Amino acid sequence: MATSRAKKSQTMEEVKAILEKNRNIVLAEYRGLNVKEMTEMRMTMRKTGIKFRILKNTLAKKIFQAAGISNLEEYLQGPVGIGFLGEDVSVSAKTVLKFAKKKEFFIVKAAHIEGQVMELGGFQAIASLPSREVILSTLLGTLQAPIRGFMTVAEGNTRKLVYALNALKEQKEKQAA
Repeated sequence: MATSRAKKSQTMEEVKAILEKNRNIVLAEYRGLNVKEMTEMRMTMRKTGIKFRILKNTLAKKIFQAAGISNLEEYLQGPVGIGFLGEDVSVSAKTVLKFAKKKEFFIVKAAHIEGQVMELGGFQAIASLPSREVILSTLLGTLQAPIRGFMTVAEGNTRKLVYALNALKEQKEKQAA
């Protein structure tokens, strides 16, 4: 069934709007997945903020060209879906690869992350990174460590001063008595 020009134009505008907000995408072949598995895949991906769209390859090429994304044309062969990754790319990549591992017919072909085109190996490397929350908490701990150390040292010196003053006070009391 042919898609009308108006429908193609509407789809193009919708996808361009998504690409303006999020340029991190993954291309995956879904040949062999039945409707139940496709629904499961979309639900799984939606949980981590991934929007998965099935587009005709020629339409996808036009959208990528209009958005200034190049070097993905070679991966648009056969039935390829486009996953718009969530805010935390690492978590999204883990979700996509976990699903691909579970379903042999779902094959990750390439990804476009932060302006870089990468094949499966690079995408797996992104997935191996810790999540955004873990990185932020590690960074916060690293930033707090010197301050905490300084406070501990300052508190220790203050404590020693208080002990010395108490000892001096007790000594004066003994001498007075």
